[in-house]
Amino acid sequence: MLDHVNLPVSNVERSKRFYGAALAPLGYGLIMEHGISGAGFGRSGKPDFWIKQGAPGAAVHVAFSSPDRATVGAFHEAAVAAGGRDNGRPALRPEYHSAYYGAFVLDPDGNNIEAVCHNPQTNS
Repeated sequence: MLDHVNLPVSNVERSKRFYGAALAPLGYGLIMEHGISGAGFGRSGKPDFWIKQGAPGAAVHVAFSSPDRATVGAFHEAAVAAGGRDNGRPALRPEYHSAYYGAFVLDPDGNNIEAVCHNPQTNS
């Protein structure tokens, strides 16, 4: 089980604004800022997604779990409104499995950020 992920970002203030807005529908918020670790986002008081000022390398893909399909849509809408670039609108992705419902957005540094729901349900 992963404890946390830390991404280097080219502009930490810009990325804090982006992730603060993009992850809010998923229940994530900025929990902690630390001089060494950067800015930590999470739920229930524990930061598990960190960003830190640095030189981004090759783009990465990070997927956040969503409780339902409506929240996947809210994530996508909020992330695009916060300056993310659409990289896959909310939809079923049957190439992964029959109930895989995800949306993808490129963050300000080109990382592929996803919200995904694995529950078989009909709301979108």
